[in-house]
Amino acid sequence: MRLLSVVLSGGSGSRLWPASRQAFPKPFMKLGGSTLLQQAVERGQACGTGDLMIVTNKDHLFLTRDVLQQSSNPPAATLLLEPKGRNTAPAIALAALQCTAQFGGDTVMLILSADHLVPDVEQFVASARQAVRIARQGALVVFGISPTSPNTGFGYIEVEHVSRESQRAIRFVEKPDLQTAQEYLATGRYYWNSGMFCFTADAIIAAFEQNAPEVLEAARRAMESSKTVAGTVQFDPHIFSLQPDISIDYAVMERADNVQVVPAKFSWSDVGSWPSVTEAHTADASGNTMPADCVAIDTTGTHIQVDSHGPKIVATLGVHDLVIVDTPDALLVAHKNSAQDVKKVVQALTIRKHESVLLPAVVHRPWGTYASLKEEGGYKVKRITVKPGESLSLQYHHQRAEHWVVVRGTAMVQVGDVEYETLPGEYRYIPLKERHRLTNIGKDELVLIEVQCGNYLGEDDIVRLADTYGRV
Repeated sequence: MRLLSVVLSGGSGSRLWPASRQAFPKPFMKLGGSTLLQQAVERGQACGTGDLMIVTNKDHLFLTRDVLQQSSNPPAATLLLEPKGRNTAPAIALAALQCTAQFGGDTVMLILSADHLVPDVEQFVASARQAVRIARQGALVVFGISPTSPNTGFGYIEVEHVSRESQRAIRFVEKPDLQTAQEYLATGRYYWNSGMFCFTADAIIAAFEQNAPEVLEAARRAMESSKTVAGTVQFDPHIFSLQPDISIDYAVMERADNVQVVPAKFSWSDVGSWPSVTEAHTADASGNTMPADCVAIDTTGTHIQVDSHGPKIVATLGVHDLVIVDTPDALLVAHKNSAQDVKKVVQALTIRKHESVLLPAVVHRPWGTYASLKEEGGYKVKRITVKPGESLSLQYHHQRAEHWVVVRGTAMVQVGDVEYETLPGEYRYIPLKERHRLTNIGKDELVLIEVQCGNYLGEDDIVRLADTYGRV
């Protein structure tokens, strides 16, 4: 019987702002040396899954492919590209339908989240194997986490009594208030809901038919109107948007009578707040988690994270229990007790239509990256990187001219109908409204500095004439 990893990779990038953004959510953040998405993929591989399916936003296609290519053993993957997030129930329904068509209904689906941290992979594999055995008997399996505190940020699962053995789930309850969570903890009958599941495609489809037929029918309509291109399943945006926005817990798990809880033998974090990120690091004698070059005087329990275009010293004096996250375009200073409210900052910035909600300081594109280094009236300075063999679209701008200086690698710069091989230290000028294109013809990463000059420097002043990535 086949085993398929299904990784749900989404998020709005709000809980770990400013390190995560709408265009660069938590699955693509590095923690422990690799992205959380890569860690999720590798956990599935460790369980022996030969096949992989990822459900993600269509805007994250190239980020996702970059992560897969960085793996030591890149898996073949089917990507389901959502035009817009519709919660976990539609995502799982779509994955189950695709799994049935591609591999067969008896395939066991191991549902993983792309933004969880599970340091002990060996123990995860042991729990997953137990879940697979139960799933093959037709049950819907959820991984339960033994609670260590009355956490109000998780859903809970009631069982007869927390133990090391799997057992039937009595009921699912949503995130409780503090007093209720304390009561749950005292009874010894509740697990945290990990949001990770295991079942056959046939079993979850039958559960949808019985408990949430409207979700399954909408998913079927979305699949019928989809098209498959180069390993990606692409959906009609309108038909896709007609799916209900509902979680798998509400739609199925709370209603089904064949849900089994497998107790997690592994340590787990949903990395849902900056304090949980802190817990994933090793603290010093003062309880601080920060880069070695930070200066911390009379400072305790403080987390510092720095992502700068150049070397930067962060110094603290007489502060305690803070989270300090410094990126090139945003700085967060929060008390750990208030870190769950970072979403309020994102909401305030959203009202102001501030681009730091959407774009990270380093913006990823299918061809590479760009970062804005300086912007004032009439000019903007960027650092651009291009992967070997990749190229930007053939394009022109209505309101700006550009100056390019190559600092590393070998570029082919097209200006009008003429191409110029351009080496480090050499310069090219792109006049206003002139067709141009940049290609990395070397074996190494291409790095150049771009200076834009004009009255309007917005990213939407671009007319694509031809594009390798289908963005015309």
